[in-house]
Amino acid sequence: QVHLVESGGGLVQAGGSLRLSCAASGGIFSSYAMAWFRQAPGKEREFVATINWSGGRTYYADSVKGRFTISRDNGKNTHYLQMNSLKVEDTAVYYCSAGRGANVYTRPRDSDSWGQGTQVTVSS
Repeated sequence: QVHLVESGGGLVQAGGSLRLSCAASGGIFSSYAMAWFRQAPGKEREFVATINWSGGRTYYADSVKGRFTISRDNGKNTHYLQMNSLKVEDTAVYYCSAGRGANVYTRPRDSDSWGQGTQVTVSS
């Protein structure tokens, strides 16, 4: 199973930017899709963005489309979530996940591995 470690969370004012990173080890990183999910207090974990094995296909939740960008560097076994124009409602713990296959996915149950999560807090 792939081991995932997120970094890059923090506190930012509304309208600001953050970049999350997710470093993978223990698997063939370039063979599987990756995704980001988030979970706010009292809410279910929700899909944010996903990218296929090559980086050639991405898909976003409507709530973040046009503001967030997912990318990956297979040479560094790392994928990223660039978050711009952050809103208070983006506040959550963000989790990266590795998929069970090479194609994009949006359901938490399609994740094979999870990172420990990183807190993103957006203040007004």
